[in-house]
Amino acid sequence: MFSAFLSLIILLLPAVGARQASLKYLDGVIIQGTVLSADGKLVSGAVVSLEKDEPPDTAQTQTNEAGTFSFAFLSTGRYRLSAAKSGLRSHTIAVVASSENVTAKIDLVLQLTGLAPEPSSFSVPASQTLEFTDKPDFTVAGVVDWTAVGGHGSDSTLRTSESLASQTFTLKADGAARGASSASDDQKNADLHRLAAERDEKLGDSLTAVHEYEQAVRLDPSEQNYFEWGSELLLHRAVWEAQEVFRKGVDAYPKSARMQIALGTALFAGARYDEAAQRLCDASDLNPADPTPYVFMGKIQMAAPNPLACVESKLARFVHQQPGSSVANYLYAMSILKHPRKQAVPQAEALLTKAVGIDSQCGEAYLQLGIIAASQRDFIKAIRFYTKAIEADPQLADAHYRLGVAYDRVNQPAKSKQEFQLHDKIRQQQAAAAEQQRRQVKQFLVVQPSRGPGPAVN
Repeated sequence: MFSAFLSLIILLLPAVGARQASLKYLDGVIIQGTVLSADGKLVSGAVVSLEKDEPPDTAQTQTNEAGTFSFAFLSTGRYRLSAAKSGLRSHTIAVVASSENVTAKIDLVLQLTGLAPEPSSFSVPASQTLEFTDKPDFTVAGVVDWTAVGGHGSDSTLRTSESLASQTFTLKADGAARGASSASDDQKNADLHRLAAERDEKLGDSLTAVHEYEQAVRLDPSEQNYFEWGSELLLHRAVWEAQEVFRKGVDAYPKSARMQIALGTALFAGARYDEAAQRLCDASDLNPADPTPYVFMGKIQMAAPNPLACVESKLARFVHQQPGSSVANYLYAMSILKHPRKQAVPQAEALLTKAVGIDSQCGEAYLQLGIIAASQRDFIKAIRFYTKAIEADPQLADAHYRLGVAYDRVNQPAKSKQEFQLHDKIRQQQAAAAEQQRRQVKQFLVVQPSRGPGPAVN
């Protein structure tokens, strides 16, 4: 799934616990990165220290005028990396380097005030804590290239998780969630921080953006500020931290459907499928006429390894309320097929047939009809459905593959070979596009000072 050049995972070590992964390299151990101030500006002249445990070794360098540093020709092993300048220090980040080598790129963030705690204690400085009850227990310390940390399961579930995270980011608040806004100075200042964060994200400075969103919540823990902070964390694969923020947002705004949807999306990203489904079902109950929660729950139902409780009944309600929706009919059909039982296939087939009758461009529904026909060994019928699926969506790789299988079953090897080749070409193009998109969305490095490592989700 990943290029060999991307097999890089960072190990965070806040002494009492860490989120683990491994570094794989191709040729020569190199550790490089930047030093940033708390507001995201590059810092020149910072002293960067690199320590190795076994055998003991220490090296230091300074950041150049561009705020960058580099350590090259290092031996394999475990390293501790930190930065300091003018009484300010970064958190210590541990890097594990194996015998296969590629460059590790790490950003170190200096604290706003005073010294950062030593690794043996790792308490959060007062300047980085939130000024409301039940404070989140993490600090976004930097960014790294995308490494699939925070992903889980198959490539299908990971793609679904990334897609839903992007869709979550664009959800709009309803009137009940927004509530009345005050004219206080804190609220006005929070608005300025939120607007600054939106600008920083558009400029590609996600690290500064997430700190601006956090500051907005400190000043004004509104539904919008909670939501945008959590969405920023989720977008950059800080899955567990996004869950924490969205949980607090749900507690504060239980009638916010988008907060429930966002929490469900974050839980799905952390492989907590059943709880994710329940949150999305709860969101659909807040406004049963809104299609958004149904679309989200339908997608996680298809991607999850097992059927999810409550989802099928909610999707049945979706079809009952919007019988003329091809999406509603398709999602309900797919949920029914997830529960193997008598009459499931005929019922799903009827819904899929209705979906393509409503929307002839519903390629996924044609694909499923083809799969059903093939399972009944009616390959001529399956070929017809697969062909319609490809006409609706020429980039539907699975339709090309299954069409190739169907042509093989009816002894048309030339057509079969052509479809398999098209399938492979489309898959390669899609993988390259996904890789490029993932590189553009930097992943947050997060320090969780008072908690051990989160559960493994890869």
